Amino acid sequence: MASPTTEPAEAAGPGQVGRRRFLTYLVAAPTLTVATKLTADAVSPATAEAVVPTLPQPAEILDLGDVLTLSCAPTAGMLVLEMTSDGRARLQLPRAEVGQGITTANAMLVAEELDLPLDRVDVVLSDARTELLFNQLTGGSNTMRSLYDPVRVTAATARARMVAAAAAQWGTDASRLSTRDGAVWAPDGRSAGYGALAGPASRTDLTTGAVQPKAESAHTLVGTPTSRKDARAMVTGKQVYTLDLDVPGANPVMVRRPPTINGTVEKVNNEAAVRAMPGIIDIAVVKTGVAVMAETFGQALDGKNALDVTWGPGTVDGEDNETIKKKLRAAALPFAVPPLLTQYVDGEFDFAFVSHAPMETNSAVADVREDSATIWAGLKSPIVAKQTIAQELGLPENKVTVHVQQGGGSFGRRLFFDAALEAAHISKAMKKPVRLMWSRIDDMRHGRGRAASYHRIRATFALGQVLTFEHRVASVETDWSHGLGEILTAYAAKLPVGGNLSFAQTVFLLTVKSPYNFGVTTQLLNEVPLKFHTSAWRSVYSANTRGAEEIMVDEIAKKLGKDPYQFRREFIKEERQRAVLDKVAELGEWGKTMPAGFAQGIAVHGEYKSYTACLVEMDARDPKHPRVTKATIAVDVGKPVNPRGLQAQMLGGLTDAISTTLTAGLHIDKGLPLEGSYSQFHYARQKNSPTDVTVHVMPANGSDIGGAGELGLPAPVGAIANAYARATGIKPRSFPITFPVDFDPFPR
Repeated sequence: MASPTTEPAEAAGPGQVGRRRFLTYLVAAPTLTVATKLTADAVSPATAEAVVPTLPQPAEILDLGDVLTLSCAPTAGMLVLEMTSDGRARLQLPRAEVGQGITTANAMLVAEELDLPLDRVDVVLSDARTELLFNQLTGGSNTMRSLYDPVRVTAATARARMVAAAAAQWGTDASRLSTRDGAVWAPDGRSAGYGALAGPASRTDLTTGAVQPKAESAHTLVGTPTSRKDARAMVTGKQVYTLDLDVPGANPVMVRRPPTINGTVEKVNNEAAVRAMPGIIDIAVVKTGVAVMAETFGQALDGKNALDVTWGPGTVDGEDNETIKKKLRAAALPFAVPPLLTQYVDGEFDFAFVSHAPMETNSAVADVREDSATIWAGLKSPIVAKQTIAQELGLPENKVTVHVQQGGGSFGRRLFFDAALEAAHISKAMKKPVRLMWSRIDDMRHGRGRAASYHRIRATFALGQVLTFEHRVASVETDWSHGLGEILTAYAAKLPVGGNLSFAQTVFLLTVKSPYNFGVTTQLLNEVPLKFHTSAWRSVYSANTRGAEEIMVDEIAKKLGKDPYQFRREFIKEERQRAVLDKVAELGEWGKTMPAGFAQGIAVHGEYKSYTACLVEMDARDPKHPRVTKATIAVDVGKPVNPRGLQAQMLGGLTDAISTTLTAGLHIDKGLPLEGSYSQFHYARQKNSPTDVTVHVMPANGSDIGGAGELGLPAPVGAIANAYARATGIKPRSFPITFPVDFDPFPR
């Protein structure tokens, strides 16, 4: 049973963390478990200086990542690290690994602080822990920003206790001891491994003095390109995902879904016939459709396809791409500045719905009993999932256990827990454990996606200066009910854009910002309440908003007779943003002569205290089938924990940008996407991807650690569109650029 201990007070020097900041849980030998607590002042955001002539925007003063980090601070002391008798460290990570590499990055932090080989650090995903409050949501490029200091301090505390235990055994002063290779060493050559010290280090009467993480200048592992710890398991098929779990009695289940979004079941017309099919075990009607359990997934698929169901209407049955576009254009807020006495540039842009399209479709395992429930799923907001499942099942929260599994991709999709909740309802209805899998068709049509949006931009200029820059965004409503809304509600009074603003508008203003001194700059969002299945998609509002703005920057530069790179360089606010722009211009050889039909494009983006720039080369000799042939990216996150993981994030953002800018989107017809497979949702293949990609990671520069997950998409969107315009002479205004219905849709 864990119990808190209070150690004697001791003042902490500069850069140190005093013992009063720790809440240490000590358990019986042979395991030491440490939880450290940082006070809120340690993670308070710095105030940005005002920039002239463009005043600072909300996201430059306090961004969404700052809000998320602040929301984590009260429970940062519940981060748990175990040192076991076999000399291994085991960090319980209150976040979801969905391919972004956070388990490896956090393992590197632990290994660094403990002077422990990386292969002796294990990182496991925490179950849903209601007591963590807001500290278990994975999103907003926030994992490393919010956990960087707590993980380091936790590991440093464990190291200090190991040293103290060795000092007590040897009757020497702890200051004379050192650590390396998972052991404590004395000057005379004696050593004691962490495994042997784990038990003594858990003693409640052991004191350590002030604990200080390593100086960042002393890091030997953090900041070094490191391969993912789970890479071999993923490529060899050994990685365990949700449907790989062997839960006794949990049989395969698939669901027959309505022909439109949010349609309802009125009657199952042939239930007896389907129950008689080979392998069928059970059938149950739930609010999302008709569930079929069978001995195999193939039999469940056959059963659900054979169902004859009378369906009730959905929420958007009459909508298609054109009706949605019309409503969005009507909803765009007006400009404030009329172009009366100045020159101006206007632009209008449409972005289609986009599927998250993770490799792993929605899936979950559920075992619901009369008095309890256990759920397994890839979840980025497991606390809200647990609370919602408990409420809908009519169970106390402490009777619901939610195990977070590694997910096969997300891009924002697994912020929602649709599969987990659906599996719980099915298990309750069937009174059996279930293994639920969504088909690829269902995942694309009934899963969540990025909302369609319309953008209107106006820039006025005179005498070579941009005087005003106005951006009006109208978007289909994005669903924020996965837990972020609760965080914003809790911190609304502290936000510079809080008060009566909607969640969407608040998120928009806390993430989107212009990197340029463009005079009076305004960026406003208005949402249309169409009840599609939506969720935050990678870069959320920034991918489209900043992508469209970077297109306009090229067009303003052309009006002023300036080179797109030099124009950006002249008007950029932040020196770090200018530095990454200069780096891609240098490495990508901006301005070199290219054949007809080929061109370069360049763009920049800054978000979550990080900065990036992208330069691409494009072959657009066939304007209907353009191809990015080369890409150069520079990225500055302040403190790169794992440069190799950061490069992978930027490459993923580039691929997303190539896909959604050129070919990948969803056609809505009678309230349902037509696309139902990767063959129809035209995400980039190898043949569409550049073979020549350079990602340059800027070295640590003393800045606070910034976010990376959202960062890598908006700049390539702009760069690709600008390259297309320069190569073809066609101004791109609707995305994806190539967007035909060149397939026969699957039956509804």
